[in-house]
Amino acid sequence: MLKESSTPGSARLALLLTAFKYSIPVLLGYVTIGIAFGLLLFEAGYPWWLAPLMSLWMFAGAGQFIALGFFAAGTSIWEACLIQLVVNARHIAYGLSMLTHYKNTGRFKPYLVFSLTDETFALLSSPPEMPEEKKRYFMFYVSALDHSYWVIGTASGALFGTLIPFELTGIGFALTALFVVLLVEQILKAKSYGLFFLSGAAALAGVFLIPGSISLLAALAVALFLSPLITRKGKKHAES
Repeated sequence: MLKESSTPGSARLALLLTAFKYSIPVLLGYVTIGIAFGLLLFEAGYPWWLAPLMSLWMFAGAGQFIALGFFAAGTSIWEACLIQLVVNARHIAYGLSMLTHYKNTGRFKPYLVFSLTDETFALLSSPPEMPEEKKRYFMFYVSALDHSYWVIGTASGALFGTLIPFELTGIGFALTALFVVLLVEQILKAKSYGLFFLSGAAALAGVFLIPGSISLLAALAVALFLSPLITRKGKKHAES
């Protein structure tokens, strides 16, 4: 395990600045979507402080939006846990793919595991090239910054709701919009379109052929099963 003193304070500050620049797309998305969540939570009749509290301890964008529906419908705790498990099961795939990246992260590892969201995964799955001892600090800073953006956004939205009346029609689409932006960025960065077309086809097939709550899991399973074939084919094509 690497010693914490192996990266001096000035280098950590530089890494923090690098991480901030790297996470600006998530900053813009999380603050905007967080405000939307805070407004919806306040509109549902809950105290403003519940928004940052949920964001600190739950930190699940889609899960928090879904939780508001659970609160309103009086869903039992077991039903809520089961649905949240299904909705967030995609993180199993994320976690497995991040095993190598998180291998030497030391004391940061528990927090990195907790704070791994879709957007953070999109950033950390292809981090900048840097020495291993700096890389773990960089990943921690990116994760912590993304978490703070979400907390700030949700708290701001809930506080705004107490002060200013808002029209909330269509505001729930903000989370989907962020996913689309991150997807486009990943496509442009990877410059390999086969895997993205495969994932899109699997998602559409899941929606139309297996309607219901398991459609996302089915699409994810198909994409994970077929993606190694696409990846190997792309490598062979590049080598030839």
